[in-house]
Amino acid sequence: QVQLVESGGGLVQAGDSLRLSCAASGRTFSTYAMYWFRQAPGKERAFVASISGNGGSTYYADSVNGRFAISRDIAKNSVYLQMNSLKPEDTAIYYCAASRIYVPASPYTIAAWGQGTQVTVSS
Repeated sequence: QVQLVESGGGLVQAGDSLRLSCAASGRTFSTYAMYWFRQAPGKERAFVASISGNGGSTYYADSVNGRFAISRDIAKNSVYLQMNSLKPEDTAIYYCAASRIYVPASPYTIAAWGQGTQVTVSS
């Protein structure tokens, strides 16, 4: 089973950009659809973005569409989340996740989760 490790979180100001990375173990990375979810304080975990195994399809939550971009590098076994024009409401723990089945916004097929990385956006 794939194992995931996120990095790249931090404290930034509103309007800044940040890029999150997720490194995956194993030689079957390209068979997994990859996701980013986030959980803000006091709220449930929510879908952010997803990308299919071959990278040909992406999907975004309405709240981040046009500001965030998900990408993957199969050679590096990594997936990225480029976050631009950050807002205080983007403050959350961001989780990388993997699924063998690409269901664009669903958490129910997730096979593996990372430990999360904190993103804090100050106003």
